[in-house]
Amino acid sequence: MTLRIAGLMKESVCDGPGIRFVVFVQGCFHNCSGCHNPQTHNPEGGAEISIDELLKMIDSNPLLDGVTFSGGEPFLQAAALAKLAEHCNRRGLSVMTYSGYHYEDIVETSENTAWRELLRRTDILVDGPFIPEKATHEIPFCGSSNQRVHNFRE
Repeated sequence: MTLRIAGLMKESVCDGPGIRFVVFVQGCFHNCSGCHNPQTHNPEGGAEISIDELLKMIDSNPLLDGVTFSGGEPFLQAAALAKLAEHCNRRGLSVMTYSGYHYEDIVETSENTAWRELLRRTDILVDGPFIPEKATHEIPFCGSSNQRVHNFRE
């Protein structure tokens, strides 16, 4: 199974708690004004990478606390990310997912089993679109004050 990605960050302390491996997925239809990653919008851009290749990179760093899925919009590639998240969960790594969708909209898309599975495998969800007028540095891991942090493991 493969993912279309815009890039990777092998170690980050800005994209979730602890030291994290960050997967920036390719493809997003939210078109948020002031988006931090506009190069991720084109679903045909980026490059493909296998889940196995990502797991090798993740496994090579014993200092990691977790993996973060950012973008782009992770829920556009929910099936592959759910599979990657499953493997990360088994390794004791937390999974954090950023989404421009609201939690309620994700839950209401209950007929999409891949969305449900990615949400089930996510420990921390940051939801909501980035809104430049509400930009903040006051809420950890959020770009704007309308975004919410859902910690499902607390």
